[in-house]
Amino acid sequence: MTSSTDPSPSPSARPSLWRHRDFRRYLTGQAASVTGSSISAMVIPVLAVLELDATTAEVAWLTFLGQLPPALLALHAGALADRHAKRKQMITGDLISAAALASVPVAVLLNRLSLPHLMVVAAVQGAAGVLHDAAAISLLPSLVDRSLIQRSNSRIGALFAVAATAGNSVGAALTALLGPARALLGDVLSYLVSAWCTARIQAPENPRPAVEGRRLHTEIGEGLRYVHGDHRLRTLTLVNATTSFALALLNTLWALYLLRSLAMSTTVFGVVLGSGALGALAAPSLAARYGPGPMMPAALALTPLTQIPLLLASPGLVWQFAIGAALFLQLARAAAAGTTQRSIRQVVTAGAMQARMQAVSTWLTSGVRPVAALLAGGLGNWIGMRATLIVGSCLLLVPLVVLYRSPLRTLREMPGSPAATPSATAALAQPAPSPRGPAVPRPTAPGDVRHDRSPGGSL
Repeated sequence: MTSSTDPSPSPSARPSLWRHRDFRRYLTGQAASVTGSSISAMVIPVLAVLELDATTAEVAWLTFLGQLPPALLALHAGALADRHAKRKQMITGDLISAAALASVPVAVLLNRLSLPHLMVVAAVQGAAGVLHDAAAISLLPSLVDRSLIQRSNSRIGALFAVAATAGNSVGAALTALLGPARALLGDVLSYLVSAWCTARIQAPENPRPAVEGRRLHTEIGEGLRYVHGDHRLRTLTLVNATTSFALALLNTLWALYLLRSLAMSTTVFGVVLGSGALGALAAPSLAARYGPGPMMPAALALTPLTQIPLLLASPGLVWQFAIGAALFLQLARAAAAGTTQRSIRQVVTAGAMQARMQAVSTWLTSGVRPVAALLAGGLGNWIGMRATLIVGSCLLLVPLVVLYRSPLRTLREMPGSPAATPSATAALAQPAPSPRGPAVPRPTAPGDVRHDRSPGGSL
């Protein structure tokens, strides 16, 4: 691990990430997973709304059950990922998700598909995704040098944008050709590809063995105290959680609003989602040009503005283009801010705390989503969908205020890696040796040692 005072290698001296075999396998597997998730993100609302005639409240419950597992399991999944082999945990999550989604087309074949079945699938897939993502996000810092983390996350964000766009287009095509239920087989295949690529990563893992007598909840507590004790981690986690709450309230009703209130066809729905995902391709250049501090509040300020076309829209081609353009800007903002804040958190976190740090963020960020989903359902029935969308748009101002009040807004460059402090050392029962890879140099100091399947990351 390099200290915060170590000079960063010049760009010409840095090895190419594309020549790093394990990074390529990691990236390929995660990109396949994002492609498949984009298919499900488009297909499942279509199944619920158009095939099963779900009401506003039922759509809210479907969203709630899919987002509940991270709130219940994220902290445990993070502690397990710091203690055990991350790749095995990722593969297990992929295989469980594939099996759960495969049950949907089987149920359709048997004429037994129901909304409760879809809700169970959403809950199981959510739980399996927690296991996978806790390990996947924390695996990256052990594959590449910390000086390359921002570049790695930028590459990941750009490729995920392409993958998400392809997934939405493929989802629309499969829905038109095979029907929405069979279209989910595309996501099943993506999970299998992700598991296969993860299994082929050859970099040795050295998970920190559990100290005799130490329980999992003790290590979970260490992760919570670690994040709370660092003002950068604490601020970014709070920004993530408040942003997630507002967006979850909006996204719960978004598909229902477009498909039913604006009479958008399933094909156009997929194209709109795909055009929005392309906005994430602008993320690396935005972060590099303006610096992490100024760019993040600017991105957060843009988010409420991108909701205006949705709030003003009426059925028609012109508004479909307007919504697609707004989503393009929103995803560009999300990817730029998301990859930057994720890189900051990974760089400043000690190696053996990576998964637990990420788990705390996932727990809070994902934990507020079920509450937001239920609130969206209640408000949608009480004051109407458009008024509920206005409420969600106003809530997007809260994370902007939180970040603006933080010193992080003045950060012009990425911070350095953490030095080994007594508090960090006490939190690490046993430092994990740095794994060796074929092309990219590794940190060597003691203490060094998912991913969000959305292209924009968690911010």
